[in-house]
Amino acid sequence: MKLLVTGGAGFIGSNFVHYVQLEREAWHITVLDALTYAGNRQNLNGLDDSHLTFVVGNICDDTIVDRLVSECDAVVHFAAESHNDNSLDDPKPFLETNVIGTYTLLEAARRYKKRFHHISTDEVYGDLELDDPNRFTEATAYNPSSPYSSTKASSDMLVRAWVRSFGVQATISNCSNNYGPYQHVEKFIPRQITEILEGRKPKLYGSGENVRDWIHAEDHSSAVLAILENGTIGDTYMVGVNGEKNNKDVVKLILKLIGKDPNGYDHVNNRPGHDMRYAIDAKKLHSQLGWKPKFTNFEAGLKATIKWYSDNLNWWKPQKAATEAKYKARGQ
Repeated sequence: MKLLVTGGAGFIGSNFVHYVQLEREAWHITVLDALTYAGNRQNLNGLDDSHLTFVVGNICDDTIVDRLVSECDAVVHFAAESHNDNSLDDPKPFLETNVIGTYTLLEAARRYKKRFHHISTDEVYGDLELDDPNRFTEATAYNPSSPYSSTKASSDMLVRAWVRSFGVQATISNCSNNYGPYQHVEKFIPRQITEILEGRKPKLYGSGENVRDWIHAEDHSSAVLAILENGTIGDTYMVGVNGEKNNKDVVKLILKLIGKDPNGYDHVNNRPGHDMRYAIDAKKLHSQLGWKPKFTNFEAGLKATIKWYSDNLNWWKPQKAATEAKYKARGQ
């Protein structure tokens, strides 16, 4: 298999590349990444270079995309602008990457009749009330609430249209919130970990009641591989591990695992339009593809993640000051 992975130097994409090299040693992976602030070539250190090609480029670039898609057997599309706060500051890059970039890749997949898997998010469904017993399923209506989630919803619709109108061999997965190694410090869990490691209190949006459904990036990777190899063309699969936790409990657990007072955090301004609750129903993935997660114990996965950030100061330190300056300007 010759696999093209877009955004493969980012957080979730690089975890997927590591996972595939471990599980499918004979495959050759080409990573296409624009190396924006959220991409890092170091995320691919330690991999077998004889089975890896790295290309710096933008998924909106027709010439690069055409060449790389023509040379591969399948495309796994992770590349995206993904940080909600940034989408509130400037939506334009989200439209360019998430919509135009996905269109560019789909057209190439159409030309060369390539298998295509699109990585999306549960945020396209909007949010649920805290006391709502329901979870998001593949049949949940779309109701995005931010520039980020609306552009991801747009890209999902493009994939479905290209399947129906042009016969593109595509699948979609909508995943809950990821955590694990290689995640930029602007994101919720690594931000709190690194604040504590630098001797400051972690930061909690508003009251901290907002609920997220957490999944370790390795479990996300194994699910994507299962869908790529055995998923039904045209289908969507929800990816989650029943990992609902509110933000306050996550911050308190991080403090506890690092040996600090669980109440030693600061409240900061809430995010505008902050979704209340995400929750994934992944029954289809389990029943149809037999997928099972590895990290079913959130505390154990979080402990391993804290250790990774503690052991890799040189990886995240260069990102930290600029990230905190942006948050400070927002009162967060």
